[in-house]
Amino acid sequence: MRAVHRVARPHWRDELAPAVRAAAGDPGRGLAVGLSRSYGDSGLNPDGALVVMSGLDRVYAFDVETGVVRADAGLSLDALIRLALPRGWFPPVLPGTRFVTLGGAVANDVHGKNHHRAGTFGLHVRRLGLLRTDGTQHELAPGDPLFAATIGGLGLTGVIAWVELQLAPVSGAWLDSEDLIFHSLDAFFPLADDSEEGHAYTVAWLDCAVGGRALGRGVFTRGNPSPDPDRSLHGPPRIVVPFDAPAWLLNPLTVRAHNLARFTAKAMRRGRWRTHYDPFFFPLDAIGSWNRIYGRPGFFQYQCVLPTDAARPGVAELLSQITRSGQGSFLAVLKTFGALDSPGLLSFPMKGATLALDFPNRGSETLALLGRLDDVVREAGGRLYPAKDGRISAAMFEAGYPRLPEFARHVDPGLSSGFWRRVAP
Repeated sequence: MRAVHRVARPHWRDELAPAVRAAAGDPGRGLAVGLSRSYGDSGLNPDGALVVMSGLDRVYAFDVETGVVRADAGLSLDALIRLALPRGWFPPVLPGTRFVTLGGAVANDVHGKNHHRAGTFGLHVRRLGLLRTDGTQHELAPGDPLFAATIGGLGLTGVIAWVELQLAPVSGAWLDSEDLIFHSLDAFFPLADDSEEGHAYTVAWLDCAVGGRALGRGVFTRGNPSPDPDRSLHGPPRIVVPFDAPAWLLNPLTVRAHNLARFTAKAMRRGRWRTHYDPFFFPLDAIGSWNRIYGRPGFFQYQCVLPTDAARPGVAELLSQITRSGQGSFLAVLKTFGALDSPGLLSFPMKGATLALDFPNRGSETLALLGRLDDVVREAGGRLYPAKDGRISAAMFEAGYPRLPEFARHVDPGLSSGFWRRVAP
C-alpha cells in the first residue's frame, strides 16, 4: 500500500520528543514506524505525519551473563542478531523477516515458529519506555495496564522509545532440522501434535492449489537448536529483484506449476540436515525487494488464527474456498499456536492454528475471495492479524478482539493510522 505522509527522521534521542510533538500537532495526527514491513495500513497514516524510528538504533546496555539487552526501539532484529549471537545469545522470538525493529516487534507482538514453546515477543519484554504525545514519559513493566495495551498495540498508545529484552541462550548459528511430506490436511494435525513436544520450531508449507483428497498437502519442517558451536552470521540478500514484474506473471497456471515443483522437489529431498538460522527463519530475506515479484498491483497477505476446536474444519473450508476460486496462494504457511498467553490486549495468537496466505492483487475478484474467507474465520471464532491486513472491517475486528474496548481507553489521542481509522470502536 502507498500513501502520502509528512515524515520526520530523528537520529538522536533528544530529537525524538520534538518530532513526536510535531507529528501529534499535524492535522492527520502522527504515527511512529520502523522498517515498514507490515503488509497493510497499520504502519501507514495517510495524509498525516510519520516518525521514522530506524535512525534511533543504539544499544545502551547488554549483560552478556544474563542476556538482558536494552536498546533504542529503532534497533533492527538484524542488528540485534549481529550483536548477540557472537556472545551466545539470540532473540527469543523471530518473525519471518529480520528487518523488523524492536519497537515494531513490540507493537505487533510478533510470533514465530516456536510459539508453542516461547509464546509471543511480548512475553520476553522486561521493560519499555513510552513517550506519549502530551509530553509524558513512562517506564512500563509487565502488570502495568499501559504495558498490556502497548504490547500488540500497533503503535497507538504512544511512541515506544526503548525496549529491554530477555534474550535466549544458544550454542551457535545452526539448527538440526527435518522436512517431512504430508499428503493431506488430515495428516498435518497429528504431525504437528507429535512434533511440538520434541521440537522447538515447527511450521508447514501448503500447496493450496490442489483440492480433493490432496487438499492441504504440504511439507512439514521441524527443528531444534544444534550444539554446533559455530556462530557464523548471515550475509546480505543473495538476489535482488530490480523492477516490478509483469502483473500477469503470477497467474493461476504459474502458481500451480510453482507449487507442484516445490512439493515434488521437497518430496525428493525430505530428511534431516543441519541448517543455518538464516534460511530456516528468514527464507524471503535472501531475495531483496521480493515483493516486486507481484508486480505493480501488489498483493494481499491474509493471516488468520482459528481456535483448536474449529481449526481442522475451518482450515479445510478456507483451502476449499481458495481452490474453488482458482486464486491459489504462492506462499501458504500453516502452524499451530500453543497455550502461552501474551500480555497484550490486542495480541493476535490464540491456541489453535494459524494460516498465512499471499494473493496477487486482482482487484474485486481477490477482495471477494477475502470476504468469503472472513466469513469462515468469523464463524469459527477466529481473527485476523492486523500487521498483515489492509481491508478488515470494523465489525470483523471487533468480533475477533474482545478486549478492544479496554484497549481503546489507552490510545494516545495524538496518534492514528489508516488501520485504526477504519476499525476504531
